[in-house]
Amino acid sequence: MPGFHEILFPLSIGFGSSGGPERRTDIVLLASGHEERNARWADSRRRYDAGTGVHSLADLSTLIAFFEERRGRLYGFRWRDRADWKSSAPDAAPTPTDQSVGTGDGSNAAFQLVKTYGSAFDPYQRTIAKPVAVSVRVAVDGVEQTLGSDFTVDGTSGVVTFQSGAIPGAGAAVTAGFEFDVPVRFDTDRLSVNLASFEAGEAVSVPVVEIRE
Repeated sequence: MPGFHEILFPLSIGFGSSGGPERRTDIVLLASGHEERNARWADSRRRYDAGTGVHSLADLSTLIAFFEERRGRLYGFRWRDRADWKSSAPDAAPTPTDQSVGTGDGSNAAFQLVKTYGSAFDPYQRTIAKPVAVSVRVAVDGVEQTLGSDFTVDGTSGVVTFQSGAIPGAGAAVTAGFEFDVPVRFDTDRLSVNLASFEAGEAVSVPVVEIRE
């Protein structure tokens, strides 16, 4: 991903942030009173406010340094969404059978990590491009594979590649479990902090938006 720094936004500030996924839907109200709804985006996009996690002058100093090194909106970075950062439930550790990532055909060695939301109506499959590489666990037909000897994982793209001799056979279910970050950038080139207001308890607003490239 061009213009991206593989660095995690400071967790001490990120824990207090706010935000989540957004979608873009067009709604047309017909003369009959009925409405038509059309999704303009195939994928959701996440937005956050990093400023709500700033609670001290030390936090503010850390934020300013991080912002300056990213040159405002110029460079992307990793963001830990504490509401959604695992392939498993929030209170459970990832397992190698959490998410289906593909089916083997005997020759394909590369599989993209994904996370599926929902099940019964219209499940949404989200590409996971920034996994925490050391957390990735993979299984083939329920049998866990060994990182390094059976497969490798690219922490900058989320692609799992099986080694020669470990490529999943035809019809084999490939599953994975992992922790992951969101690729984001600041959505402003300007930080404006009124110290009098800040010391009085007013939160700094620092918009952050997910990068989709």
